[in-house]
Amino acid sequence: MPKYLLAHDLGTSGNKATLYTTDGELVASRTYPYDTKYFNANWAEQNPDDWWQAVCISTGQLIRGIDPSQIACVSFSAQMMGCLCVDRQGRPLRNSIIYSDQRAVKETDKILQHIDAMDFYKIVGHRASPSYSLEKLMWIKNNEPDIYKNTYKMLNAKDYIAFKLTGKMVTDYTDASGTNAFDLNTYKWSDKIIDIAGIDEDKLPEARESTFVVGEITKEAAEETGLKEGTPVVIGAGDGMCASVGAGCIKPGIAYNYVGSSSWIGITSEKPVYDVKMRTMTWAHAVPGYVNPIGTMQTAGTSYSWLKNEICKIETKEALEKGVSPYEIINDEIEKSPPGARGILFLPYLLGERTPHWNPNARGAFIGITVGHKREDLLRAVMEGVTYNLNTIVNIFKNYVPIDSMIVIGGGAKGKVWRQMMADIYGVKILKPNYLEEATSMGAAVIGGIGVGEFKSFDAINKFIKIESEHDPDPSKREIYNKTYQVFLHSYDALTGIYEELARL
Repeated sequence: MPKYLLAHDLGTSGNKATLYTTDGELVASRTYPYDTKYFNANWAEQNPDDWWQAVCISTGQLIRGIDPSQIACVSFSAQMMGCLCVDRQGRPLRNSIIYSDQRAVKETDKILQHIDAMDFYKIVGHRASPSYSLEKLMWIKNNEPDIYKNTYKMLNAKDYIAFKLTGKMVTDYTDASGTNAFDLNTYKWSDKIIDIAGIDEDKLPEARESTFVVGEITKEAAEETGLKEGTPVVIGAGDGMCASVGAGCIKPGIAYNYVGSSSWIGITSEKPVYDVKMRTMTWAHAVPGYVNPIGTMQTAGTSYSWLKNEICKIETKEALEKGVSPYEIINDEIEKSPPGARGILFLPYLLGERTPHWNPNARGAFIGITVGHKREDLLRAVMEGVTYNLNTIVNIFKNYVPIDSMIVIGGGAKGKVWRQMMADIYGVKILKPNYLEEATSMGAAVIGGIGVGEFKSFDAINKFIKIESEHDPDPSKREIYNKTYQVFLHSYDALTGIYEELARL
């Protein structure tokens, strides 16, 4: 009986291959990097051959000493919202345009000239934006017509690797919902949106559930990867949805908060969340019957690392001498300042902002500094400012679904000071699992295990994660935070005009 599940996580900077046992134990992982190419301002591309090389090399390194016949399946988590054009033989016609590429501004404008923004949002669950696959494919049609003409299918990263392994082209519902061409109400490609965009629907791949078995490892792929010919390949899901599964966010009532360089909060819901201000987005969930509403923040951990690099050089030096993380020392300093940071606010918009403002011109700011303030107050204000902004996302979702608890994952969830602050500001129980940075690969492994019958349901994630600590809201601190949070909201509104003036300088 097979012992292992192999999960690939095709990220922005490289592929991480991780091996799990069917009992939920992490065996080992290997990462192989690849580059992003920036040919022009706001352009971002990757070579799909680099993805394949990374998968082959990381797989070979990972399974050294492992009997390949003991691997039950291969499954995927991957970057989303890309646009890779391939011909009928699956050969890439150009580099993949990845999610961070923003060139398709005119194409986005064209869409909104033919459909109301809210009507578009209620079909696909997202705003029209250059970030998405549909707008990127429109750009290719307008600017590289020969490539568009010869395109057989537009694929995302994991779809291409699944093709390389099996010879079959398919996507899953989660990646389909990240194209801006997928109707969340029918789980089919939207004829209306596709007609407005002026693209050919037959260039879009068949969309299936995330647990769908695409096919089996071919002889050629087995030779290149070291995997056994005939091993099942499960299509998997986009990275955000795999993270939802890996965090245990598989039923309504549970939310999760990923805190890395950027941050997002996701929930599981039976229906899309159509926010009246379009501040959040809704994706298809990897769990059948549910969708995955998410709100994203640009600079969560980035604000914290900026703090470390620019303001906390003394703490960083001290940490190096002691052999500990600088963040441990910074957290000790933060605890010296009371909730509310003695009246200092930090607006964490160091790279503009997505949810809730969707304002690329928003900027960071300290407000309320006096001669009586100390260093620790500035440090605490940064952590509080990030958490206040995330709380706005929490409150949006609370208007639509109950949130009983929140699981936190990502590197930013390591510190108990921040976790308690989240509980106090969000007003929900915060849960820390044993693995903080493996959620995406765990989600992919569970999806794969279900696909090949190793697991009966998504409850299998409970084999993988165990809750190590819980943080309940402190009512006295929450009262202070509620008052300061209102001032935080007003501060953004008051500075909106200033942001625009600064952008024009």
